Amino acid sequence: MEIYDKRMTAPHTRGDQDANLCRKIEGRRLAGCLVAAPIWPEPLSLSPRAKASIAGIIGLLITLGIARFAYTPMLPIMREQAGLGLGAGGWLATANYAGYFTGVFLCGRISDLNLKDRLYRWGLILAVISTAMMGMVSSEVGWAISRFLAGLSTAVGMMLGGALVMNWLMRNGHRAELGVHFSGVGLSVVMSSFAVLMLSEHVLWWENWLLLSLLGLVLVLPAWAWLPQPMPAPAVEHESKMQDRPPTVAVRRLLLAFYFCAGVGFVVTSTFIVAIVNALPEMEDVGFWVFVILGIAAAPSCMLWDLIARRVGAIDALFIASVLHIAGILLPLAGGGLFGPIAGALCFGFTFAGIVSMMMGLAGRFYPTRPAKMMSTLTIAYGIAQILAPALTGWMSERTGSYNAGLLVAAAVMIVGLVMLFQLRGALKERA
Repeated sequence: MEIYDKRMTAPHTRGDQDANLCRKIEGRRLAGCLVAAPIWPEPLSLSPRAKASIAGIIGLLITLGIARFAYTPMLPIMREQAGLGLGAGGWLATANYAGYFTGVFLCGRISDLNLKDRLYRWGLILAVISTAMMGMVSSEVGWAISRFLAGLSTAVGMMLGGALVMNWLMRNGHRAELGVHFSGVGLSVVMSSFAVLMLSEHVLWWENWLLLSLLGLVLVLPAWAWLPQPMPAPAVEHESKMQDRPPTVAVRRLLLAFYFCAGVGFVVTSTFIVAIVNALPEMEDVGFWVFVILGIAAAPSCMLWDLIARRVGAIDALFIASVLHIAGILLPLAGGGLFGPIAGALCFGFTFAGIVSMMMGLAGRFYPTRPAKMMSTLTIAYGIAQILAPALTGWMSERTGSYNAGLLVAAAVMIVGLVMLFQLRGALKERA
């Protein structure tokens, strides 16, 4: 019986053996064809430049969108469900920017590229942890610590992420432009807004924060995996053309003064826009959609401002952007129903990320071999503005009952920034 079973399971003829062999060969040949020409496109078959750009953008979605911008649509929710006051909301924003300032200060003192890479990757994790912490504590002190840590992660994402991407681009012979990278700023607004909207319909405020942190954890995977490792040595011949051209003392001071003004102009609207619009007559619950429109306008803006800067020059492009930025700050106060908030969101969204992108691009042109050096110096000025302005706005809002005074102050400071740009244009012409 045992012999019978063996015979029954074995091929009985040479023809059977040949047929089995043919089937194996055909299977291997077909497998080879499928590998060579897959029916479904290979999801990871991206160019190194595309992977680097996408990794940088996703990094911004985590460190800026979830860790920073989610607070804006969450602010009115926390005021309603967690009892967060007007003044406390402003102080939490200040804690966030204090963390951002600290992070920028520390990032500016790091010169080792491998250390920057490691800190950037851990900054992604810190963004997730600080977001989860917002839902795990219920005191203003705990929230302030969380916002501070989130600010640290945002600084790492903006400074080190931008520097790593620019370093890779320039070492591989690409333009020193971060328009594609900083499109992640606008996408961060859109993603965080819709995430908060969808979640807030089904969960409480603290559960919202925890689910946002889970989303961030998922996004960490491609951001971590696709970011290229730092190049230990010059990659191509373009490296030899990279020479630092430091700005004069006058140019540096004007750049810092303008960027401080831009920081004030940015932070008031970006932090309080949802609450500002919701407080307008017959505008309850409209603020969220205004914030989404702001983000949609911001998403392609950096790439468009890169094109404008190529055509008219970086300083003139910054001047145009700043004028539109002032309009974006003031239009929500103009009245006239939905027109003011929507037009303001379009102007503000189209300009705030573009201003950041062009200023970081200027830093890269002054210091192509060490772009983070000038980036960090500029961002310290930007960060100081973002510490002072929310606290001042919160203080004024408690006394006036609205954020209107904060918007007026932000617009006035931006006008001073226009004067700085006008002087900067002359200083750069003298240098040339």
